[in-house]
Amino acid sequence: MKNFYQDGPSLTNTFQSDVLLQKFLKKILPADCQKQALPHLDRLGQRAATEMLTFAEDAESHPPVHVPFDPWGRRIDEIRVSAGWKAMEKIAAEEGIVATAYERKYGSYSRVYQMALLYLYSPSSAIFSCPLAMTDGAARALELYGTPEMKTRAIPHLTSRDPKTFWTAGQWMTERTGGSDVSGTSTDAHPFTGDSEFGATHSLHGTKWFTSATTSQMALTLARPDGAAAGSKGLSLFYLELRNDQEQLNHIQIHRLKDKLGTKALPTAELSLQGTPARMIGGEGDGIKKIASVLNITRIYNSICAIGHARRALDLAQSYSRKRKAFGKLLIDHPLHQETLRWLEDDFRRCFAFSFHIAHLLGKDEVGEINAKERTLLRTLTPVLKLYTAKKALAISSEVVEMFGGAGYVEDTGLPRLLRDAQVFTIWEGTTNVLSLDMLRAFEKEQSLPVLIEFFKTSKAFKTSAPAFISKWNEFETLIGSLQKSTPDEWERHARQLALLTGDLVSECMIVEHEL
Repeated sequence: MKNFYQDGPSLTNTFQSDVLLQKFLKKILPADCQKQALPHLDRLGQRAATEMLTFAEDAESHPPVHVPFDPWGRRIDEIRVSAGWKAMEKIAAEEGIVATAYERKYGSYSRVYQMALLYLYSPSSAIFSCPLAMTDGAARALELYGTPEMKTRAIPHLTSRDPKTFWTAGQWMTERTGGSDVSGTSTDAHPFTGDSEFGATHSLHGTKWFTSATTSQMALTLARPDGAAAGSKGLSLFYLELRNDQEQLNHIQIHRLKDKLGTKALPTAELSLQGTPARMIGGEGDGIKKIASVLNITRIYNSICAIGHARRALDLAQSYSRKRKAFGKLLIDHPLHQETLRWLEDDFRRCFAFSFHIAHLLGKDEVGEINAKERTLLRTLTPVLKLYTAKKALAISSEVVEMFGGAGYVEDTGLPRLLRDAQVFTIWEGTTNVLSLDMLRAFEKEQSLPVLIEFFKTSKAFKTSAPAFISKWNEFETLIGSLQKSTPDEWERHARQLALLTGDLVSECMIVEHEL
């Protein structure tokens, strides 16, 4: 034993090794879509297990650097990123991670196809999936609210498959006053009087405390026009381009890059807008409503990336379990280890089923195939999906790191990154409590609770009395019965419990429906 060295976990083609993904896609995708999608996913699965891992390691090993001045003292605010990070952007364009959804070649199933691509891409991307989420969201917001000229200018770049013309986008909402509560947004929008390539209508002045994807070509942001009302009602949505035709920042000063717990390769900055040209999107006011179209996309991205992350963690654990011996036999041969893996895989399976159901509803909504009840469910369940998958991915990542023992705690194995990066899923685009309250707002404003209950009662899981479903249904029914006799404060107090139960029930419905 003195010359023993433990082999670490290894990955193979991540599409070929994912039986659940293959089974689901072969069941749900139309034949013509399968003909294109399955070979495409197979190719991406191979890239995700080979060259992308090399690029991701380079991106993680060489995090972005902020260079505020040139050698002669001129302010340049350059953010330098690694070759690996740039390679991730190139692959995203080539593989059509955003484009697939907007080509809509396969109708509502285009979103399912796209999210399957994202699911394979994200865990090998060093979180380049973050700027892709906002790129997709920006494309959707411009599709819904942009003028014809704005659509012509930006959407072809945001949805390009050519790395030379592909743009990514940022979403800049967070200020010092807080993240999810944007009512205190202090960025002002004054009338713009100069010339602008994209027809700027306003100049923006204010500080954004947290801006992801700061190396992107464009961003969407909230600001308050002169004379607008205080609070969230007075906010409008604006489009800006980060650089002018000389590649100089458009009156943007970068203060610092954020030193984060995880997602180290992703450039995230604190910056000031100092007269930045911007164009109002969709008329004055209703900025929160308009940017909600972005949030719907980014929250679904968050969920798909969370389950991709959980799948990666479990793949590493499964591989290691067949290599590591302890107490006389392989880990995989110990009944307790088998049981731990089993319930982790069950949690993953629930998240997978829930995520792809919502992805399909999104696709149906975008091509006009959704009915009123499905649209209500999409609005109500999107925040639930995000919080549910985020909490599960974090728990799975923690258990997997623990499975590796001391090796899971040593940085050069790369395993601690699983846990650090997983924490972002619970925070980005709304915390668990914020999203639970978002679900309650949908119950109130859209009267969606009866629609949700009808969805459960007409499900195959309910009709067949599937044991896992019925157990959670009894809890849900008891809690709802109690809350319907209580005060608004009690609804808020139990919002998280209600949201997690809802996630359990939807997941079980989809597992039974698709026989996963």
